[in-house]
Amino acid sequence: MTSAIDPAPTGEQVGEVVEAVRAAAPLVHCMTNSVVTGFTANVLLAAGAAPAMVDAEEESGVLAAVAGALLVNLGTVDEPRARGMRVAVAAARDAGVPWVLDPVAIGALPLRTALAAELVARGPAVVRGNASEVAALAGGAGGRGVDSLESPDDVADVARDLAGSTPTVVATSGPVDLLTDGRRVVRVDAGHPLLTRVTGVGCALGALVAACAAVTDDRLVAAAAATTWVCLAGERAAAGASGPGSFAVALLDHLASLTPDAVAARATEALS
Repeated sequence: MTSAIDPAPTGEQVGEVVEAVRAAAPLVHCMTNSVVTGFTANVLLAAGAAPAMVDAEEESGVLAAVAGALLVNLGTVDEPRARGMRVAVAAARDAGVPWVLDPVAIGALPLRTALAAELVARGPAVVRGNASEVAALAGGAGGRGVDSLESPDDVADVARDLAGSTPTVVATSGPVDLLTDGRRVVRVDAGHPLLTRVTGVGCALGALVAACAAVTDDRLVAAAAATTWVCLAGERAAAGASGPGSFAVALLDHLASLTPDAVAARATEALS
């Protein structure tokens, strides 16, 4: 838990988290959507973490209890997956394992919207979503499918209130990401538009947030580290890419090759 006197994340702390992920190779239990499973696993492997994908309720709690962190992503949720998610979250909470909620496309779609409201009340370490998804957690209408109709700054008060009312960090993605634990508010001004042209980048970011949360108790630092790491890799990948396809491959390469010092230096510039 953080306190009211905790300072804002620094570039040095971000670099330490990147280094810790590489050193510890945390096991991240990903209950994610079927569209992005392979890409998410590859992002975690590139970062130095260890992915595992288990959805069945008979097994999800077993893995969640021994993992370094758990990701619950609602992108292609159905009733069997929802049952598995409930079991995994309960097991993670009992074992003290940090877990991340990615409330994909909530708002207009009833099953995932109700499930997101149920799960956020169980205190995830981090909620990671776009601005419309964050607004929908507070009763808003949501966006257009997975696309946001709002910006992070449009929902800054909603995000701060949500984080302040639950023991969680809210990480809102957009052109400038906004992260808050209800007391501290951090913006990450980094990235490239091509990050929005590859399916699964946001979902994989949620998994990387979980990996970072596995190695630090300061969840705001974890969210800042994962966000900066992906954004910097995106910037470098875009510099040599001819389009979304080559960009996706280069993104994995740069996630793997970036040093903790390079991510720390970019965080020093990008965090405000």
